[in-house]
Amino acid sequence: MLLTCPLDCPDACRLKVTVARGEDGRERAVKLTGDAAHPYTRGFACAKTVHYPARQNHPDRPLYPLRRVNAKTDAEPVFERVTWDEALDDIAARLRTLLDTRGPRSVLRYNYAGTMGLMEGTHAHALWRALGTPELDETICATAGTAAWSLGYGTRLAVDPLDVPHARLIVLWGINSLSTHSHLTPQITAARKAGARVICVDPYRNRTAAYADEHLKIRPGTDAALALGVMHELFAHGWTDEAYLAEATLGADDLRAEAAAWPPERVAEVTGLGTDEVRAFARAIGTTRPTYIRVGYGMTRHESGGTNLRAVTLIPALTGDWRHRGGGCVLSTSGAFKLKRARLGGAHLVRPGTPHVNMNELAGALRPEAGLGALMVYNTNPAVVAPDASRVREGLQRDDLLVVVLEQAMTETARLADYVLPATTFMEHADLYTSYGHHWLNYNPAALEAPGEARPNSWVFAQLARRLGVTEPSVYWTVDELMAELLDTNHPFLEGVTHERLKAEGSVRLNVPEGFLPYAHGAETPSGRVQLSPAPQYRPPLAELNAEYPLRLLTPPAHHFLNSTYGNLDVLNRAEGSEPHALVHPEDAARVGLEDGAYARLRSEQGEVRRRVKLSAGVQPGVVVVEGTWWGLSAPDGQSINTLTAQTLTDLGGGSTFHNTRVSLDPVSSSGEASRTAGGRLSAAGRE
Repeated sequence: MLLTCPLDCPDACRLKVTVARGEDGRERAVKLTGDAAHPYTRGFACAKTVHYPARQNHPDRPLYPLRRVNAKTDAEPVFERVTWDEALDDIAARLRTLLDTRGPRSVLRYNYAGTMGLMEGTHAHALWRALGTPELDETICATAGTAAWSLGYGTRLAVDPLDVPHARLIVLWGINSLSTHSHLTPQITAARKAGARVICVDPYRNRTAAYADEHLKIRPGTDAALALGVMHELFAHGWTDEAYLAEATLGADDLRAEAAAWPPERVAEVTGLGTDEVRAFARAIGTTRPTYIRVGYGMTRHESGGTNLRAVTLIPALTGDWRHRGGGCVLSTSGAFKLKRARLGGAHLVRPGTPHVNMNELAGALRPEAGLGALMVYNTNPAVVAPDASRVREGLQRDDLLVVVLEQAMTETARLADYVLPATTFMEHADLYTSYGHHWLNYNPAALEAPGEARPNSWVFAQLARRLGVTEPSVYWTVDELMAELLDTNHPFLEGVTHERLKAEGSVRLNVPEGFLPYAHGAETPSGRVQLSPAPQYRPPLAELNAEYPLRLLTPPAHHFLNSTYGNLDVLNRAEGSEPHALVHPEDAARVGLEDGAYARLRSEQGEVRRRVKLSAGVQPGVVVVEGTWWGLSAPDGQSINTLTAQTLTDLGGGSTFHNTRVSLDPVSSSGEASRTAGGRLSAAGRE
């Protein structure tokens, strides 16, 4: 059977799933690979998702409603199986009491992108909006980038990924695409065979940096400085497309003035690159047409993360690459899916004055004085992935807080729940999927019977809605009704795409024209032009390194994980080294007496964790890298790496600042405690 991957990845792969009938007569997924006939997926699935059948059939998967019978502060949870009616009746009664006595502000949904399905991921919010509960600002990943792109270009449109082979310079900036966007690799490889050069801009040597022809190992958070330095050279050498600037942009003079203050020497001082590296990089961009820049969200995980990304994305507006097939810059293709979204997720039900909670500030929202009485968690694992994780866990353990978790795995959040409600996987419910990496709209039927009593999110919330007396029709929409609503549009990109056709074909390409040039003549901004002003300005981090916290922690994705989705699979844990490692430059390790393979304590202003050290010259001095969002259960101390991260928000979009954490690094003695002997702490002065 052919289905679309539901996970939070730009590729939204079309998958071929092999099933077999077991002794109990039920069909199960036993093998998964890519659809060879799909023009983008091209027959392979990523190193993570090929193991999805093991996750789907995991022996610890919850298959029946579970109710906690011991305290949430106990080391090991104890649950009892209950019926759906018992669980739903009790949850609804407790929600009704909260709504009647304390109002809708006392109930919060907490969700993210465990599924990208428009039914089970997005439309599931309709119940909570019908009840008037607080809006969750879903900011943990993409909002800083979205806000930055919107300032310059409006809608997030993109170069067709199948046009990438036309590029002659490819810049992968702040994105480890070989691990997080693997189906772009064949397109890049085709461009390289045709003579293209590949440059990776990233703070450490990851798989993509090793694949590239050149790696610019930039200091974390200094992307805006490098972008402004490139612009300085473009203006200084006449490598700008003046005709494009005049016709399609506003504010070029403002940007020219800001870039004038960033000669290569200053850029080199701030970024840690060589002056000649800066000049050569700018020359390559200025003299190579088409240049394709693929940006990722990694550069946004800093206090000035939105500005970082905005500065980089404006470069093609100076060179006029938007007028060349395969040229320009890509953050997301999502703006091309011109669906009718006015009632998706109950968006029309949001009332004026509804309070908002930024999901990066969950630790604060869970404090007793904040007033929450119930937390409904679906499609996410906040005990592991949310900032300031130890305080998130403390909040989840409150006796007076009802925690309900809809899940496919016994995550660390599920282990802290009052109720665990078994959720279906993408093979077991019908849904509709867009993409933020290509231009295919996809539909999945419910291809397998759900095991046990697992149910879709939409079913659970419809059952709760009936018990709570909700009459809003959109809360009860079927997948077919939602599809009909979303496709009720006259936009040319969706002409001829009906829900009948989508169900029949499974994957339908949008009517994006061949050789699509999304910003060749302007942008979907109020002015109709690419907005270059106000010019982006580089700002150094407010949380500067100091003697107490002399290292910057980065927590980029691991090759074999997708956020925390696969954290319960031993085969993928082993592929990543069986436990999380801290990549440390040999110079930094030597100064505190750490050897390769030894344990160290990482400490920040929020907390501390213990990790095994792996020495790596691919990491800069002054930087520690811990790849992947491991479950704390896989760590030597049982702690998520987000024990160290803070609720600090980005300059644009209220995004997360996971790459902005400053830490200390200490050896761990044989007794397991961090050593505090003289000379055992790395000082900032020690690196000078």
